[in-house]
Amino acid sequence: MKVSDILRVKGSALFTTGPERPLAEAVNLMAEMDIGSLVVMDHGDMAGMLTFREVIAAVVKNGGGIGTTVVRTVMDDAPLTCTPETEIDEVRRMMLMRHARYMPVMDKRELMGVISFYDVAKAVVDSQDFENRMLKAYIRDWPVEPGDSDANR
Repeated sequence: MKVSDILRVKGSALFTTGPERPLAEAVNLMAEMDIGSLVVMDHGDMAGMLTFREVIAAVVKNGGGIGTTVVRTVMDDAPLTCTPETEIDEVRRMMLMRHARYMPVMDKRELMGVISFYDVAKAVVDSQDFENRMLKAYIRDWPVEPGDSDANR
Protein backbone atom coordinates (compact mmCIF):
# COMPACT_ATOMS: atom_id res chain seq x y z
CA MET A 1 0.00 0.00 0.00
CA LYS A 2 1.23 3.48 -0.87
CA VAL A 3 0.60 7.02 0.36
CA SER A 4 -1.43 7.68 -2.81
CA ASP A 5 -3.94 5.06 -1.59
CA ILE A 6 -4.48 7.02 1.64
CA LEU A 7 -4.84 10.32 -0.23
CA ARG A 8 -7.40 8.78 -2.58
CA VAL A 9 -9.60 7.79 0.37
CA LYS A 10 -8.90 10.85 2.49
CA GLY A 11 -9.46 13.46 -0.19
CA SER A 12 -7.44 16.48 -1.12
CA ALA A 13 -8.47 19.14 1.41
CA LEU A 14 -5.41 21.22 2.31
CA PHE A 15 -5.13 23.72 5.12
CA THR A 16 -2.28 26.20 4.88
CA THR A 17 -1.02 29.41 6.40
CA GLY A 18 1.69 31.90 5.58
CA PRO A 19 4.92 32.27 7.54
CA GLU A 20 4.23 35.93 8.42
CA ARG A 21 0.67 35.30 9.64
CA PRO A 22 0.03 35.81 13.34
CA LEU A 23 0.21 32.54 15.25
CA ALA A 24 -3.14 33.41 16.86
CA GLU A 25 -4.82 33.32 13.42
CA ALA A 26 -3.25 29.95 12.63
CA VAL A 27 -4.38 28.53 15.98
CA ASN A 28 -7.91 29.82 15.39
CA LEU A 29 -7.98 28.13 11.97
CA MET A 30 -6.72 24.86 13.46
CA ALA A 31 -9.44 25.00 16.14
CA GLU A 32 -12.18 26.01 13.70
CA MET A 33 -11.34 23.22 11.25
CA ASP A 34 -10.57 20.68 14.03
CA ILE A 35 -7.14 19.90 12.60
CA GLY A 36 -3.75 19.37 14.23
CA SER A 37 -1.52 20.88 11.58
CA LEU A 38 -1.12 23.52 8.91
CA VAL A 39 1.32 23.50 6.04
CA VAL A 40 3.20 26.79 5.91
CA MET A 41 3.35 28.05 2.33
CA ASP A 42 5.54 30.91 1.13
CA HIS A 43 5.13 32.12 -2.47
CA GLY A 44 3.71 28.77 -3.58
CA ASP A 45 6.40 26.64 -1.93
CA MET A 46 6.22 24.70 1.30
CA ALA A 47 8.22 26.61 3.91
CA GLY A 48 7.41 24.44 6.91
CA MET A 49 4.81 22.80 9.08
CA LEU A 50 2.92 24.07 12.09
CA THR A 51 1.47 21.47 14.44
CA PHE A 52 -0.06 21.65 17.87
CA ARG A 53 3.35 20.57 19.22
CA GLU A 54 4.97 23.83 18.04
CA VAL A 55 1.97 25.84 19.23
CA ILE A 56 2.16 24.38 22.74
CA ALA A 57 5.92 25.01 22.92
CA ALA A 58 5.36 28.64 21.86
CA VAL A 59 2.60 29.14 24.45
CA VAL A 60 4.84 27.77 27.21
CA LYS A 61 7.77 29.92 26.05
CA ASN A 62 5.54 33.02 26.09
CA GLY A 63 4.34 32.38 29.64
CA GLY A 64 0.95 30.98 28.67
CA GLY A 65 0.01 33.28 25.80
CA ILE A 66 0.63 33.67 22.10
CA GLY A 67 1.12 37.41 22.02
CA THR A 68 2.35 38.82 18.71
CA THR A 69 4.23 35.68 17.68
CA VAL A 70 4.24 34.94 13.94
CA VAL A 71 4.13 31.47 12.43
CA ARG A 72 7.70 31.63 11.02
CA THR A 73 9.22 31.87 14.50
CA VAL A 74 7.66 28.63 15.76
CA MET A 75 7.10 26.43 12.68
CA ASP A 76 9.15 23.35 11.86
CA ASP A 77 11.13 24.57 8.85
CA ALA A 78 12.39 21.10 7.93
CA PRO A 79 9.37 18.80 8.24
CA LEU A 80 9.51 15.14 7.37
CA THR A 81 7.93 14.59 3.93
CA CYS A 82 7.02 11.69 1.67
CA THR A 83 5.83 11.21 -1.90
CA PRO A 84 2.61 9.62 -3.18
CA GLU A 85 4.70 6.57 -4.13
CA THR A 86 6.17 6.03 -0.65
CA GLU A 87 5.15 2.69 0.86
CA ILE A 88 3.06 2.87 4.04
CA ASP A 89 5.52 0.68 5.96
CA GLU A 90 8.27 3.24 5.24
CA VAL A 91 6.00 6.11 6.33
CA ARG A 92 5.28 4.32 9.61
CA ARG A 93 8.99 3.87 10.26
CA MET A 94 9.77 7.50 9.44
CA MET A 95 6.94 8.85 11.60
CA LEU A 96 7.90 6.66 14.54
CA MET A 97 11.59 7.56 14.33
CA ARG A 98 10.89 11.33 14.29
CA HIS A 99 7.79 11.23 16.53
CA ALA A 100 5.96 12.95 13.66
CA ARG A 101 2.18 12.99 13.74
CA TYR A 102 1.74 14.78 10.40
CA MET A 103 3.60 14.44 7.12
CA PRO A 104 3.22 16.58 4.00
CA VAL A 105 3.02 14.59 0.78
CA MET A 106 5.10 16.18 -1.96
CA ASP A 107 5.32 15.40 -5.66
CA LYS A 108 8.55 17.18 -6.51
CA ARG A 109 7.75 20.72 -5.25
CA GLU A 110 3.94 20.36 -5.37
CA LEU A 111 2.05 19.78 -2.13
CA MET A 112 -0.36 16.87 -2.70
CA GLY A 113 -1.78 16.59 0.80
CA VAL A 114 -0.97 15.86 4.42
CA ILE A 115 -1.28 12.48 6.08
CA SER A 116 -1.49 11.93 9.80
CA PHE A 117 -0.40 9.07 11.98
CA TYR A 118 -4.12 8.37 12.38
CA ASP A 119 -4.53 8.10 8.58
CA VAL A 120 -1.66 5.61 8.41
CA ALA A 121 -2.96 3.55 11.34
CA LYS A 122 -6.48 3.48 9.86
CA ALA A 123 -5.16 2.35 6.47
CA VAL A 124 -3.16 -0.47 8.09
CA VAL A 125 -6.11 -1.64 10.20
CA ASP A 126 -8.50 -1.48 7.23
CA SER A 127 -6.04 -3.49 5.13
CA GLN A 128 -5.63 -6.10 7.86
CA ASP A 129 -9.40 -6.34 8.34
CA PHE A 130 -9.88 -6.91 4.60
CA GLU A 131 -7.15 -9.54 4.54
CA ASN A 132 -8.68 -11.30 7.57
CA ARG A 133 -12.13 -11.37 5.92
CA MET A 134 -10.64 -12.81 2.73
CA LEU A 135 -8.73 -15.49 4.65
CA LYS A 136 -11.83 -16.44 6.64
CA ALA A 137 -13.90 -16.64 3.45
CA TYR A 138 -11.20 -18.76 1.85
CA ILE A 139 -11.09 -21.13 4.82
CA ARG A 140 -14.91 -21.47 4.88
CA ASP A 141 -14.86 -22.36 1.18
CA TRP A 142 -11.93 -24.77 1.48
CA PRO A 143 -12.61 -27.68 -0.87
CA VAL A 144 -13.19 -31.01 0.80
CA GLU A 145 -10.77 -33.72 -0.30
CA PRO A 146 -12.13 -37.21 -0.91
CA GLY A 147 -11.97 -39.12 2.36
CA ASP A 148 -11.99 -35.99 4.54
CA SER A 149 -14.75 -35.62 7.08
CA ASP A 150 -16.05 -32.41 8.59
CA ALA A 151 -14.47 -33.43 11.88
CA ASN A 152 -11.00 -33.33 10.31
CA ARG A 153 -11.35 -29.78 8.97
